Amino acid sequence: MIIGVPKEIKEQEQRVGLLPSVTKELTRHGHSVLVEMDAGLGSGYPDQDYVKAGAEIVEQAKEVFARADMIVKVKEPLKAEFPLLRRGQILFTYLHLAASKSLTEALLKSGVTGVAYETIQVDHRLPLLEPMSEIAGRMSVVMGANFSPSTTVAAGFCSAAFREFCPGAWSSSVAEPRA
Repeated sequence: MIIGVPKEIKEQEQRVGLLPSVTKELTRHGHSVLVEMDAGLGSGYPDQDYVKAGAEIVEQAKEVFARADMIVKVKEPLKAEFPLLRRGQILFTYLHLAASKSLTEALLKSGVTGVAYETIQVDHRLPLLEPMSEIAGRMSVVMGANFSPSTTVAAGFCSAAFREFCPGAWSSSVAEPRA
């Protein structure tokens, strides 16, 4: 099978669909891996790492999509990539179809077989989605505190909600909130 790894084009997305270590395993098992030039650079993996792992570096995403049987990405395809998808090809990535009617329609029109990371189940668990959900859950508290005008209530007492989510920030030296 020919596996293609295009460079992510979504704004501020620096991750790459395959690491060189995975590329090495795939090529060791007889697969070919095509990697778009500089696809791994934002994640700290220069093209040379992929070449050492057995991949072929190609200059444009268009060639990756044209030659690959399976496309491995991090994020859902964007409109510029829709015309590059084709019948008989497998797309392995996060898809978030509920949030994008145009993506859903483009996938249907192309005939590609889409496999969404967020739907992969192993023993009734979502192993590709769980780490992202855990990070998002932890970050939500930090971001909430960051955008909150204050972590205290009017009289200067730590709010009950803040104590609930950040128990380490609460100490016995701070008075209990008023009822």
